[in-house]
Amino acid sequence: MKKGLLASYVAGIRDAQSGETYNTIIRYFIPEYITSLVVFSLPFLLDSVFIARLESMPAYATLGVTNNLIHFFIKIAEAFSVGTVVLAGQYNGKFQFHKVGRVVRDSFWVTCLLGAIVSTSLYFGAGWIYRWHGVPYEIAHLGVPFLQLRSIGIFFTFLAYSFIGFLKGIKNTKTPMQIYLAGAVVFVLCDYMFIFGNLGMPRMGLNGSALASVVQSLVMLVAALWFVFSDKQYRQYAISLFTGLTEKNYIKDLASLIWPMVIDKATLAAAYIWLNKMLCPMGTCAVASFAVVKDMERFAFLPAIACAQIITFLVSNDYGIQNWNGIKSNIKKVIFLSSILVFSILFLFSMFPKVVMQIFDKKGEFSPIAAQVFPILSILVFFDLLQLVLSGALRGASNVKTVMMVRLVVCLGYFVPISYVLSNMPINNIALKFMLIYGSFYIGNALMSLVYIHRFRTDDWKSENI
Repeated sequence: MKKGLLASYVAGIRDAQSGETYNTIIRYFIPEYITSLVVFSLPFLLDSVFIARLESMPAYATLGVTNNLIHFFIKIAEAFSVGTVVLAGQYNGKFQFHKVGRVVRDSFWVTCLLGAIVSTSLYFGAGWIYRWHGVPYEIAHLGVPFLQLRSIGIFFTFLAYSFIGFLKGIKNTKTPMQIYLAGAVVFVLCDYMFIFGNLGMPRMGLNGSALASVVQSLVMLVAALWFVFSDKQYRQYAISLFTGLTEKNYIKDLASLIWPMVIDKATLAAAYIWLNKMLCPMGTCAVASFAVVKDMERFAFLPAIACAQIITFLVSNDYGIQNWNGIKSNIKKVIFLSSILVFSILFLFSMFPKVVMQIFDKKGEFSPIAAQVFPILSILVFFDLLQLVLSGALRGASNVKTVMMVRLVVCLGYFVPISYVLSNMPINNIALKFMLIYGSFYIGNALMSLVYIHRFRTDDWKSENI
């Protein structure tokens, strides 16, 4: 007879016989967290701080709106990169090195085509995009040239990710980290110079941030090209980018791998874009409040992101040997550990929200609203944490399509209509309306979590459905 949900959870986190020990999980966690913090979080957090020093609420709000959009396309680029990882890894494992080279060639040109389409669409459609968001004129005025510059960097990012996928596919994780780190360092330095006009550079303000991202993407691409084509150990793959797309099977295999991951990764990223759109009619102050609340929550959420990476490979390793008890115990332990870490940070932020928000709001224009809603929304972050760890576990158990479908159905069937209704309700209290709309996103995560929990409490998840 199955235990109750709470009893099962408590038993799992106290189980010293099944799964990994907490010491082992923490040993896996530390490098993942440092990587996420130093490479993927701090540069963009510093970017927000730099823009905040301009003491322009519209500029900070514009950065927040645009970053949600850029994040969406980065997730698509990541999905293409993962597809390259899988195919290149399969052929590399079979010692079919020439086929790896063909995968790299084909993925490069497919990625190049998609990157060009995305970049061109963003550049020429920038005005329409901000009109669709319904942002105030002051944000649209700043946003169009900002997004046009960012679109150039997006193209280089797509190309860089195709080579990073190849490197990871042949089990080289050190070089991609060096590429990411080089890009992060260059971005922070250029960001500081271009925004404020330091070291002889012109003062560009918000557009300086966009130019810094272009330089970052270009540096990453050049570094990836240099590593791949200058190192003798990669010559066995006979990578030739200019021999044409002669093998349709590679492209077909790549597409079949990628489409579920594109939908999966893009769905939640698109949810943030929609959330931003629902808040935009409330004015620049609400948009800026959303940006600062999201920045603070994303920083506090980093331990959960690292833990989601860990649970995926822990589950995948135990899945092959059918260590079902170990898998469930590890999931509960990782949820417990990530909850402690995430809520410790959120608690500190909630105790002193205005102190933290002054870093981003020098004039105190939008922090009063943000400080009012942050503690309440922080409680709901648990649902986001829960669905993230559980979805990572399901991926490790080859339930990729389950995660994709659940996210798609919940976002389209619940979050979009509910948030739309809330956005159009005549609620005069801005803070209350803000919490209701933003909170509907986290309730959607709770619904996803319930489905994932139900799947794990049955035997359905033990059958691969990749």
